[in-house]
Amino acid sequence: MNIGYVRVSTVEQNEQRQIEGLKKYNIDKWFTEKVSAKDTNRPQLQAMIEFARESDTIYIHSLDRLARSTKDLLEIVEQLQDKGIHLVSNKENIDTSTATGKLMLTMIGAIAEFERANLLERQREGIAIAKAKGKFKGRKEIDFPSNWKEVYPKYKNRELTGTKAMEQLGLKRNTFYKLVKKYEEDR
Repeated sequence: MNIGYVRVSTVEQNEQRQIEGLKKYNIDKWFTEKVSAKDTNRPQLQAMIEFARESDTIYIHSLDRLARSTKDLLEIVEQLQDKGIHLVSNKENIDTSTATGKLMLTMIGAIAEFERANLLERQREGIAIAKAKGKFKGRKEIDFPSNWKEVYPKYKNRELTGTKAMEQLGLKRNTFYKLVKKYEEDR
């Protein structure tokens, strides 16, 4: 089956240009939506992925219609490939059913991975420089809440569940258990 996916970011935008560009593929089923691609949690995108079956082909106008980030794009493509579904992008002339199309997507993935590694390296270098100058102290340590000595014994004696103790102390789960551990080690 030939499936078309069309997306524009806002209700003011018109999807007709994309539809016209994809008509040459004799689309059997259309999925269109007017929503931002900030993430992959889009109703029509998810419905299309759920609907598509092995050996189907999904046609899009361009890769940026499917995903805003390379990471999201590659995750979507991997989901499709796992189901045996092909992807064709009209603008970039990429077809994942061909060796060249698969190569192009692999190259996009390699570039994304390279960009991420460089970002992390620059971040580590920046932190090291800031530490050397005494400007980076790391995350601020969380102090025990003022009512700790009143709530902790109730928690320890099983008068309060962990959840109730967290509520009374105004702490999140990880912070609560981190403070419990610290408190018990210091005693």
